[in-house]
Amino acid sequence: MRAGGPEVLEIRELPVPAVRDGWSLVRVMGAGLNRSELRTRQGHSPSVRFPRVLGIECVGLVAASTDPSIPEGSTVAAVMGEMGRAFDGGYAEYALLPNSLLMPVTTTLPWEVLAALPETYLTAQGALDVLGVRPGERLLIRGGTSSVGLAAATIAHGLGVEVAATTRRPEKAGALTAAGVDRVLVDDGGSLDLPGPNKPSHVLDLVGAATVADSLRLVRPGGTVCVAGSLSGWLVPGFEPIAMIPSGTRLTAFHSNDNQGAAVLERVVRNVEAGVYRPNLDRVVDLDGIVEAHRHMESNQAAGKVVMLLGR
Repeated sequence: MRAGGPEVLEIRELPVPAVRDGWSLVRVMGAGLNRSELRTRQGHSPSVRFPRVLGIECVGLVAASTDPSIPEGSTVAAVMGEMGRAFDGGYAEYALLPNSLLMPVTTTLPWEVLAALPETYLTAQGALDVLGVRPGERLLIRGGTSSVGLAAATIAHGLGVEVAATTRRPEKAGALTAAGVDRVLVDDGGSLDLPGPNKPSHVLDLVGAATVADSLRLVRPGGTVCVAGSLSGWLVPGFEPIAMIPSGTRLTAFHSNDNQGAAVLERVVRNVEAGVYRPNLDRVVDLDGIVEAHRHMESNQAAGKVVMLLGR
């Protein structure tokens, strides 16, 4: 593999990784696809050296363990920790992963549903926790039809929060309302207009660089904006904190590397099993469909999570 478009992704036969101290071998059953993998594939991750097996998350079964607390046969999830960047990640039938990344989980959910949860729902839950949103408050999600946006809408709806969300594609409005969004806003690239009574107390900004200043303008006085995505890039040109952050308004962030781990994932899984949260699957592909899946993500057609199954 080299940096470039979706066509640079290659399917190859590789040796099953040898287990070493502090690492365990996971038979990957499913892997959620993420835009960070898209950017790495494009060559925007300078620390990554190709060839590299991508994939910042996966779910599967422990095939060989060096951690007595996670025996062979355990169902586990793994997220981030330089997966698919410093070492090979989840786009493979077997992945050698640090024990510190493995999150045991007990569930009867099908693999495609379980694979849709870790990165997406841990990020959404962490960002909402940072925002401190409570029942009865108003939340605006920018980038609502991203997988994290739909997960956040589902969680917030379950809390009794009034949710508004943006999309650039009116045809995706149905996905938002199905996730529990009360008000769909079409973002045409300009500033949003929310009259005083409709101003949110919290904004979860998943678009990032292009919309942060506008989100700070939209939130109620004393409200909070949390940036937890970078759909529009990493940097905010000409950012002037004193000029752009209204007095008393809070600007914060949530980093995926701060995911809270197994306890939060168990809570998410229980809520999905109970029907409180929706998994928001866009499509399920196999390894042979990875190139087309990346094209689908890159063209912004997805409304929810794209999942790759490897264990069938």
